[in-house]
Amino acid sequence: MVPSAPGGRARIPAYCLPSAEPARSLNRPVTAASQTETPPQQLPIYHLRVPTTQTSGLGATPWAFRPDELTALTAFYRHHGFAVLSGAVEGATADALSEECSSAQRRLADGRLDARYGTDRFNEEKGRPPTGQPNYVQHITELSPTARHLLHSPPVAELVRGWLGPGCWSAEDSDSGFVYQDARPGPDSGYRRIGWHSDWQSAPHLDLWPATAVTVHLDATSPDNGFLRVVPGSHLWATPAPYENVNGAVVPAGSRPTGGHTAAAPPAPMPLRFEKVPGEVALYAERGDVLFHDCYLWHSAAVATSSAARRRHIRGSWFGGRKPVRWENEDFVKNAAR
Repeated sequence: MVPSAPGGRARIPAYCLPSAEPARSLNRPVTAASQTETPPQQLPIYHLRVPTTQTSGLGATPWAFRPDELTALTAFYRHHGFAVLSGAVEGATADALSEECSSAQRRLADGRLDARYGTDRFNEEKGRPPTGQPNYVQHITELSPTARHLLHSPPVAELVRGWLGPGCWSAEDSDSGFVYQDARPGPDSGYRRIGWHSDWQSAPHLDLWPATAVTVHLDATSPDNGFLRVVPGSHLWATPAPYENVNGAVVPAGSRPTGGHTAAAPPAPMPLRFEKVPGEVALYAERGDVLFHDCYLWHSAAVATSSAARRRHIRGSWFGGRKPVRWENEDFVKNAAR
């Protein structure tokens, strides 16, 4: 059971890393005592509570922050493992970004781009490309000047360097680079959803970590077109390498047994597919939002409920660990269910 406070009311555990300022909380205010709490032995139930004094104008979305709220965004990110920079891409810039990505997707589908820009390794079934437009365009920053400028300019680069250190490096020159993703339902699509995982589990044998993933949303997300599911605070758990997975993926020899910001074991095993996790939240984004999430955060993506819906975004990662001399396709452990 969750421990009770005086009066019989459940006390909701707080997960946080020490920071200069209290984080905007999903459960209760951060205090000196809560920063030293021993993580409980079961998944927490997060009660979303937005203070009545909140002035951001973003309604009941405690993880969304304006460009002038970067200090608060950082505190929230360290506390919960994710945060959203709201409205980072707007107006003509958002239109240009969308058009440049769509153009690259069309050119790849028509055979007017080199094969290195396409891939099927992230698809539900490797070797079965979609019959319609491709779900992925690799190295999108080579094809979209707007994407490259956005992902390497303040405040995105500024935030990432603050979390990972000035020597952090991006995956832009890796085998896939930064990737444009078009998630959609239907038989013509090779990618619709993804099961529970943490990014670290995709390469537990490499010394890349820690890392931050950056997602630029080209469409608002909802149950209509799919959305991200996250477990706040799970980046602090020592999550096991994915020796057990539904895809038969092999974890390479020499892999770290666990990955997380503390040595505390997860209070329950990570589900292998799309099951409900106690304490998870639905993370809806607006067009132009930039999502940051920690490499150890448990997350999953829900499938769209509308056959005509699309969920498009650009995804890239920055790393604080050792940069590989060569990064091969074989280094990718495809453990998450599709």
